[in-house]
Amino acid sequence: MPATDLPLLMDAAALAGRIATSFVGKTARRWDKPGDAGPVTEADLAVNDMLQSTLLLARPDYGWLSEETEDSDVRLDQERVFIIDPIDGTRSFTEGANTWAHALAVAEHGQVTAAVVYLPRRNMMFTAARGAGAQLNGEPITASQVALLADCTVLAAKPVLDPSLWQSGVVPDFARAYRPSLAYRLGLVGNGRFDGMLTLRPSWEWDIAAGALIVAEAGGKISDRIGKPLVFNNPDPRLNGVVAGGAGCHAALVEKLAKV
Repeated sequence: MPATDLPLLMDAAALAGRIATSFVGKTARRWDKPGDAGPVTEADLAVNDMLQSTLLLARPDYGWLSEETEDSDVRLDQERVFIIDPIDGTRSFTEGANTWAHALAVAEHGQVTAAVVYLPRRNMMFTAARGAGAQLNGEPITASQVALLADCTVLAAKPVLDPSLWQSGVVPDFARAYRPSLAYRLGLVGNGRFDGMLTLRPSWEWDIAAGALIVAEAGGKISDRIGKPLVFNNPDPRLNGVVAGGAGCHAALVEKLAKV
């Protein structure tokens, strides 16, 4: 029910922003998760607690998948599920930067139907509902039309330039840029600010779900690293990498990547 879920996600994201920004990033209590799973802060947990209580109160029959909640296979039996990253870019948050985001999505039978990526420190709220287009702060957005990979600027971490990841060991000639939050990268691709985005590591669904719908509804394309469509609410909530972009840039990236 994206028509009713999107306003719910937008209101929840705005409240999440108020909670997160009430903490001072550099002084918020932080610790490292077990298994080298990255940092977490008291702000991540405060936002997660609010979102879980607020969203499940409004939709008690929906499942729940969040980076900051212990996973349960109960969600696999539910028709719709919230997929949440309370703060995507926690390291940036702890550094006092403004490129972290709240990523909220609803998936139905594996497909995202409503999504919000909100950057409160940048006053940017990307939104999308299936079949209704994508917006930034209420204005329609459109993915890039650049088709030649040599003309594309792609958001990616430096390790993607490893020749072993590309066919015949040849790294294509594209410009590379970087933003720490995967959700923010996908919003920027949906907005046409960058032509493409890729991450070749296994990617958690909560980092990707909201941005995936934003890219698709903005007229872009998104898939895993070998070009397969993304499906969400999997028993193992990790995707086989992610490639996104305007249609031309996406196709060119998938074509050039090594098939592994």
